[in-house]
Formats: sequence, structure tokens, C-alpha cells
Amino acid sequence: MFQPLGMYDPGSIFNGRFNIHNTMDSTRKELIPEQREELLRTLKARFERNMNRHKGLNWESVLSNLDSPAGEQKLWSLNEMELTGGEPDVVSYDTKTGEYIFYDCSTESPKGRRNVCYDREALESRKEYKPENSAVDLAARMGIELLTEEQYRVLQKLGNFDTKTSSWVVTPSDIRKLGGALFADFRYGKVFLYHNGAESYYSARGFRGSLKV
Repeated sequence: MFQPLGMYDPGSIFNGRFNIHNTMDSTRKELIPEQREELLRTLKARFERNMNRHKGLNWESVLSNLDSPAGEQKLWSLNEMELTGGEPDVVSYDTKTGEYIFYDCSTESPKGRRNVCYDREALESRKEYKPENSAVDLAARMGIELLTEEQYRVLQKLGNFDTKTSSWVVTPSDIRKLGGALFADFRYGKVFLYHNGAESYYSARGFRGSLKV
């Protein structure tokens, strides 16, 4: 099982979830060679095990993008996705930009990103029992973007995800201005989209991200 070298401490798990603050280094945004090689091996193995997610694409081309000058920052972000339980994998290719698109493809919402409210405004609005972080802030810190509703539905066409959990998705500004936020899951063979107060947080709700490489 993949464990980024020198970063993940099993002792940082608390109450069944990763300690977000202890598992992420917000200052050093590049990997040491050993971490880089281990991550690439993990990504390659996952890519080859799940060809249904990226038919017609090949790992060598993905690797070429990751080996580019801009690839180091992307690898750091992919490592954060992996570290927090996202199991990132390629799901599509942008023919206009020449970039490969990774989504979090863990069966359930990433364990290291649960118990978060939607955004900083929501977090600061709580008078007590504040969560450790918000989905929007954590995604920005990781260098990734929350999945939109459309992207979430694309992901669900590649398998059954979030059958026991749920994930925050990008919320339109008009809904957010009224205090709400959107999340989604997969139940009874269907994708369901819901609303909740943006300040809410649950042990079974995290978020999934996307990254272009």
C-alpha cells in the first residue's frame, strides 16, 4: 500500500480519520526523489489496473507531462491527493491544452478530507465546535479543485463511488449566498445531489478533487 516516504505518520490518525494538519507540509511543495519514484509507481499501477477509466490513453504520455518542468508542482499535488486517501487516477484528456485530468477515484470520499465544512466563511460562522478545516481551503492548499456536479457525474460513470459516504461539490454562488452548499453521493443505482448548511460537517462527508497535468 502506498505511503509517501517521510510524510505520513500512522500515529496521526485520530478518530478514524487522518490528522490533516500533520499529514501535509504547506511550505515544501516538491518531493524528494524517493517519494517521487514511489508515487509514480503507484500511479502507474493504478492506471494500468483501471484502463476503463481512460480508454485510448497510455501511461507513457501521462509520464511525459509529469516529467515536464511544470510537473514537479503537479506531482506534489498528486502526492497530497494520495496522502489523504484520494487514490488519484487519469479520467480524461484535454485535447485543447494537452493536459491529462486526474480525479480522486477512491471508492469512498477520501478519509483524510472528511469532517470539513464547505468553505472558510462557513467555518468562521460557527461559534463553537469548529471543524479543523474547510473543503475549499484544503483543496486550495493541496493545489487541486473541488469536483463540479458535472465532473462528479462523469466520475460516477466510471464506477460506483460514495455508496456509503458523500462528497462536497462546487456550489453556485447564488446558493452559497443564501448559506447553503451542495454535496452528492451514489445510492440505489443513482447519483443524488443534496443541499445542506455550508457550516455543517460529518465524519462520512469529504470532498473529491481534480487536477490537470
